[in-house]
Amino acid sequence: MNPAPVFRINKFAVPTQSRGEFLDFIVETQAVISAQPGFVRASMMEQYPGPGIFNFVALLEFSGPEAVDPIIAAIADYDRAQGIDRPAVMAGLGVKVDMGNYRALELT
Repeated sequence: MNPAPVFRINKFAVPTQSRGEFLDFIVETQAVISAQPGFVRASMMEQYPGPGIFNFVALLEFSGPEAVDPIIAAIADYDRAQGIDRPAVMAGLGVKVDMGNYRALELT
């Protein structure tokens, strides 16, 4: 039996002036994630005019719970190798972040 997929939903409140640099950073991160075993797919969405705090949402799908920790570790390894302090980068760009792992819920 295949494990149920895990969905990582990352929400970002990005100031207009930081948009370009933020998206460049996301592209780099996505390259690391997409090369990992257990990665299934990703989507990045930008809010168009309307209410809400978060103007960017990333939806990442992983094959199952066993894929999550190794992918997080791969990002941490990449950050160490590149000298990246991810929380400091986000703070410097003025980005507020909310992240979480989710599983599909069957409503019947």
